[in-house]
Parts: sequence; structure tokens; C-alpha cells
Amino acid sequence: MGCRTGVLAALIAGACLAGSGTAGAAQPVPTDIQPLDVPDRTSISVRTLVPGVGWGTANETEERAALSISKLYIADYALRHGDGSAGDRDLCERMIRKSDDAAADRLSAKYPKAIDAVAAEYGLTATHGGGDWELSSTSTADVADFLAAKVRADPDSPILAWMEEPAERAADGTRQDWGTARLPQVLGSKWGWSDLGDPEVASASFGPGFTVSAHTYGTAEQQTQDVLDVLWGLIGELTPPRH
Repeated sequence: MGCRTGVLAALIAGACLAGSGTAGAAQPVPTDIQPLDVPDRTSISVRTLVPGVGWGTANETEERAALSISKLYIADYALRHGDGSAGDRDLCERMIRKSDDAAADRLSAKYPKAIDAVAAEYGLTATHGGGDWELSSTSTADVADFLAAKVRADPDSPILAWMEEPAERAADGTRQDWGTARLPQVLGSKWGWSDLGDPEVASASFGPGFTVSAHTYGTAEQQTQDVLDVLWGLIGELTPPRH
């Protein structure tokens, strides 16, 4: 069995299990899956909604800069453990839809332990606050696992709704349109990028029955190429057609 076929079979099996109502039961994790050929610059993780069923590159657990993907964690904490204020909710929406750094600065100052608290709650072993959201770290495995947990247990979360309606351009003018967002069946996305030094970008998305996350030491165009080269057919087969 080729690598692509093996991964595809496992992901489809996971989607079928998710639809059969067995998501709460322990499921066997495929052991014959080999990573697809992806340049080392990029880390990619895919998860179905069945815990333990998914796929990732060999470097998917590598701790990398969280960039603005960390805003997902801050928003999750503020919405569920914050003071419940309308101001917090507005800042969360600005962080997710427009990747607003000023909003992240304010919420991070108000809830300085937010990222570490969410990491502990969801078991995100590569995710650390670093004392400042801009210095935080995560892995694509952690991001995909976090989003899968949200879709399974909190499908009405405003975070997911805001990811479904991102601004065309971020608060700093960056066009938000690359990476995992280009995959078929994607419903919502969040992006991250570095403003200093060498190019570094991230993206995370969810769709019917799956979540996906990517991080690239390179440009947005390079990430889109890497993601589409290995995942377009897999995601297309994993998800049912829309009617």
C-alpha cells in the first residue's frame, strides 16, 4: 500500500467513525501510515473528529513560533474563563477575524497565563506562553488537536464562527488567504505570520469532519504549495460533498 493510499484510508475510516456515533469510544490508531513527502520547512497536521485518528508530517510535534495562531488560545481562555465582558468579546473577535495585535496585547496583559492555562487544559505539550503572546510557541499537532476538541465539544464557540468570517485583510493590511484555507471543504481559518526576520507563516482551518494546521519557515506562497501538494486530494476524499 502506497503512502498516499494508506493515509487516505485511515482518514476516511476516521471520518466514518465520527459519523457513526462512536467518537466517545476508544478507537484503534493506524500504525502503517508513513508521512507524505513534505519539505522540512513545513509542518502539517490533520485530525478527524475521532480522538487519535489523523495524520501529520514527521515534524508535526516540533515546537515552533505560535505567531498569531496563539490568538486562538487567548480567545478561548478569555471567552470561557474571563470576566464575560462585552469588551473582552469584542477584542476576541478582532483577534480572530482581523488578527489584531493591539487586541491581543490588551487581552494578554489582562490574562497573562491564558496560553499556558489552555495548553494544560487541552494537553498541548508543545504550547507555551513565553511571557508574551508574541514569544509563545506551539506545534501544528497541538493546533489541530485544539481545533478538533473545539469542534467536537464546543461547536457553537464564537471562535469557530469568527474563523468562518475572517476579514479579507488583517488589521495590518496583510491579505488572509493562504495555506490550509485553500483546501477544499474548509469552513473557517486563522492565519499567523512574522513581521521580523526571515519569512515565517502559519495557518489553521476546520471543515466538516476534519481540522488541519500548517507552519512554514518560508513565504505564504511556499506554504500554500506544500499544503496543496499533499493534502488537496486527501481532504477532498475525506469530506462529503456539499448539497
